[in-house]
Amino acid sequence: MQAAETGGAQAVPEAPGGMFRSLRVYNYRLFALGGMVSNVGGWMQRTAQDWLVLELTHGSAAALGLATALQFLPQLLFGLWGGVLADRYPKRRLLVIAQSIMGVLALTLGLLTLTGHARVWHVYLMAFALGLVLCVEVPTRQSFVVEMVGRRDLSNAIALNASSFNLARVVGPALAGVLIYVLGGTGPIFMLNALSFAAVLGAVLLMRASELTTPDPVPRAKGQLRAGLRYVLMRPDLLMPILLIAFVSMCAMSFSMSIALMARGVFGAGASSFGLASSMFAVGALGGALMAARRVQPGHRLLIGGAVLFGLSQIAAGLAAWYPAYLLLLVPAGVALITVNTAANTRVQLATSPEMRGRVMGIYMLVFTGGAPIGAPVLGWISELGGPRTGVVLGGVLTLLGTGAAIMLTKVIGRRSRAVVRGNAAAAASA
Repeated sequence: MQAAETGGAQAVPEAPGGMFRSLRVYNYRLFALGGMVSNVGGWMQRTAQDWLVLELTHGSAAALGLATALQFLPQLLFGLWGGVLADRYPKRRLLVIAQSIMGVLALTLGLLTLTGHARVWHVYLMAFALGLVLCVEVPTRQSFVVEMVGRRDLSNAIALNASSFNLARVVGPALAGVLIYVLGGTGPIFMLNALSFAAVLGAVLLMRASELTTPDPVPRAKGQLRAGLRYVLMRPDLLMPILLIAFVSMCAMSFSMSIALMARGVFGAGASSFGLASSMFAVGALGGALMAARRVQPGHRLLIGGAVLFGLSQIAAGLAAWYPAYLLLLVPAGVALITVNTAANTRVQLATSPEMRGRVMGIYMLVFTGGAPIGAPVLGWISELGGPRTGVVLGGVLTLLGTGAAIMLTKVIGRRSRAVVRGNAAAAASA
């Protein structure tokens, strides 16, 4: 077993230039290739699942919303414990188990659909089960990246992962739409996604264990979840990006949803024009991820600047009077959002010691996914009352206010944490 990295605010050595430098690492090259295939399959399944729910419920939007909510609900309930498991057990083994279960779930839904036995409660059950697996899989996968590439290329690897995810977000739904029409239903899409998990499993199993920087698993003990929370609260360099992501994510999902409302309700765009708007945002996100891939270690200013740019882009897009201008403003919004996401993810992982990384990433993913169910319904309700422009502009204002709140809260909590440490030290000295 390789010696574990030291954690904390250790300086990151300068990496050789190159947008794709992490791909020189054999293990990460396998991981990235398998992940690309699986990401496309995952986005194809999301599209097919939505279509299947609408078919089974005769177009019920409430049923579609429930299926989506059930997939994200486990992350809110059990996401922190998933991070504990990621620290407690070897991450490579956990990934194999999680990816295998996810493949079985896709296969089961595919067989039910192909045989004509699929019911909407089957979709609900599979969505909830997938959410449970993702509670463990996501923090494990996120914290496994540094074990493949090391601290030097971590920022690049995270950015390339974001590029892969956003490229799949463009390709997957479009491919699913064509295949649903050509193959005559959603069943084959689920089967193809089940097959795509073979790419990830093959990549993980073919990795060279001797080239992984693997920390010793954390032994089972009481209070490990509380220890992870205390660790974040005592570390301003972790707390600030996590708080910032919590505030930004509350507005990010509502902004993505508002693209349809703005295109159709404000500018009267048709289906093809709406697709163009979605693509412009995705192109911006992909461009932001590729620019992030050139950086070695994102700084504090980049993180704050990205959040401010995202807020200002939302406000400008909400006020745009001309549809082409609105489309152009979606590009910097996509760039800014991915810049914030990749910078925060990188800063959190670089500042975290290896034995705590799974728990910290569990907290990070909790706020990353947990903000959307809070912010999206509220801003959606405001958009319904005051119009799409009001919701988009307010989302931008809240992003700017949230950025300021994250900075202020970090200072306040940091002062209190330091006071607690000094008090404990004084008590120990006098004992």
